[in-house]
Amino acid sequence: MTYPDTYYRRTMANSAERPPLSGATECDTLIIGGGLAGLTTALQLARAGVSVALLEAESIGFGASGRNGGFVSPGFATGGGAIARTVGKDAAHKIHRLSIEGVEFVRNTIRDLDISDAQPQPGIMSVLRYDGGDGLKRHADQMRREYGYELEYLGTDAVRSRLHSKRYFQALRDPNAFHMHPLNYLRALAREIERLGGRVYENSAATTCELDGVEKRVVTTGGKVNSRRVVFTTGGYTGPLVARLRRSYLPIATYVMLTEEAPDLISEAISTRDAIGDNRRAGDYYRLVEDGKRILWGGRITTRAASPAALARELRREMTSTYPQLKELRTELAWSGLMSYARHLMPQIGQMQPDVWHCTAFGGHGLNTTAIGGKLIAEALLGQSDRYKLFEPFGLAWAGGIAGLATAQLTYWKLQAQDWWRERAA
Repeated sequence: MTYPDTYYRRTMANSAERPPLSGATECDTLIIGGGLAGLTTALQLARAGVSVALLEAESIGFGASGRNGGFVSPGFATGGGAIARTVGKDAAHKIHRLSIEGVEFVRNTIRDLDISDAQPQPGIMSVLRYDGGDGLKRHADQMRREYGYELEYLGTDAVRSRLHSKRYFQALRDPNAFHMHPLNYLRALAREIERLGGRVYENSAATTCELDGVEKRVVTTGGKVNSRRVVFTTGGYTGPLVARLRRSYLPIATYVMLTEEAPDLISEAISTRDAIGDNRRAGDYYRLVEDGKRILWGGRITTRAASPAALARELRREMTSTYPQLKELRTELAWSGLMSYARHLMPQIGQMQPDVWHCTAFGGHGLNTTAIGGKLIAEALLGQSDRYKLFEPFGLAWAGGIAGLATAQLTYWKLQAQDWWRERAA
């Protein structure tokens, strides 16, 4: 990510640095990537007494896992209908239940490790920017019938009593979902892995690897690791180490800004501590941070990194067009980062070859889905379950390279145009 001093870096609870790998070492399982998927996998293995080591090219939580919106709520980047068309209704039902399980896994981990610095805050609102309450009611009924999952329907008046904007109509509020400080959560996982005997190395990018033998070898600039098993949990910053992995998803840039401190002004626009996301594809998402003193606002995607300052101006226009009363609210920080998206818009969780695993492509899926992916890989390695096989239909298909990026950008522009026309009609 591009962040000389972002909100997350400035407010992280533990700034301890970990040394890079130096010399030769051995372990049972090597994790490559220090984001949420890798740390969750390593934590579950360490809890089971497995000898585990983790290599991170930068610092723990450097990429999208540590500097995202902090939303923890069920669901995926693609809709349930698209998932069911690929895997069938029963498997789609099980997959959605995994995303619900992921919410509870993250919540329970915060509780069990007493990660108060994660600052979990209950409630996420999904709001419409057009009049469509009947569809929301049907969705809430479906979640109740099929999963026993309760969502609160809010009519337009109720929404606008919390979000003082004429852009918003109805909403579904998820009281079970929550939002948090993701970087503090990740760094707490790293500390627990080390407490349990696992080894975490920062500034240790893997440069070459030998994966075909019984013993795998991964080399960094300062050392090498011999391991029985390797798990790749890299995301949008994946390098050319394993060509098949890099070709399987697209690096998509997203953007975040942080406002200045102005609690009184902000309260004129936003009267809730719920996190907010709108219904547009790659729409706005935001939440109040630092006890309501600032707004952390994200949105927009591009297929190549653009100037954070330029995108911050676009995000600010989104904010002030939604809330004209915030026109005097200044932007203090802005940053960008790369997420990984597969062509099928689903996570890629599975085994590439014997004892070589992957857990990637979590762009747009939320922290709970990334966490449950890591848990599924750990279950497979420990022989506890084969639930990862639910994701086998969403494999490492080629994402299309440059043509895939162009197609993704065109698709995004098309969806933006559709959103614009639908909102105009409202």
